[in-house]
Amino acid sequence: MEGLTDKEEAEIDTPFGPPSDKLLLGKLDGRRVAFLPRHGRGHPIPPSQLNARANIYALKTLGVNAVFSFSAVGSLREDIPPAAFAIPDQLFDHTKRRQSSFFDEGMAAHVSMSEPFCPVLRRVLGEACADENETAHMGGTYICIEGPQFSTKAESKLYRQWGMDIIGMTAATEAKLAREAEMCYAALAAVTDYDVWHPEHETVTAEMILKNLFRNVDAGKRVIRAALKRLPSERECGCRSALGSAFATDPSAVSASTKRRLRALLQKYPAYAPDDS
Repeated sequence: MEGLTDKEEAEIDTPFGPPSDKLLLGKLDGRRVAFLPRHGRGHPIPPSQLNARANIYALKTLGVNAVFSFSAVGSLREDIPPAAFAIPDQLFDHTKRRQSSFFDEGMAAHVSMSEPFCPVLRRVLGEACADENETAHMGGTYICIEGPQFSTKAESKLYRQWGMDIIGMTAATEAKLAREAEMCYAALAAVTDYDVWHPEHETVTAEMILKNLFRNVDAGKRVIRAALKRLPSERECGCRSALGSAFATDPSAVSASTKRRLRALLQKYPAYAPDDS
């Protein structure tokens, strides 16, 4: 992004393996930021093979507390046209084989996902779109499918009957992990097509989607930059304390190795923090 200063790259390993790529760190308008290309540089990693746990954990270890997710989506509604942005407030996870929790062994934690996207970040993104004169459709449900294949016509029509509004392949996994990591998370979804339910989009191709997505890249950069200027340091959203009432495992039953593996998530909670914290 133009204007990024004090740039450096960070290669981070996590207990869940390496993230998708090196992270680019720097300052944007005086604010510390980190950028991670979720599919890797050159897009070698398909959605179903993303190591989202490593990606979110790497951001957490750097001290990131707010995540703006930028990605392509298909529209399931006539009034959300290609080239617009959508800022969803709900999720429907229709994936089948993702690792979407840090608490998969050694201890159990159940975070609330009633509001899967941070309401503060959503509001900030909406205001930023207005600042940049970009059309943003506020609210709606993002259905996350496994991929990497696009939907069949039957699936696309069914999702519309279910009341879904946009469709993508990444947000559900990231939102769940970000909530467990006590990070605010919101999606700036760039609408690239009408999926295959629409008579004018009966065939959706990667070429079409990438062409339309790249048209939105410059606008997305401007919106993210404007959002950073509006982002409050203190946020009354509950995202950053999501684990406080989520632990189901007695501290005495959590092994030292589990505490070390989840150090970045647990170190603020004395009963669960590693002994060497």
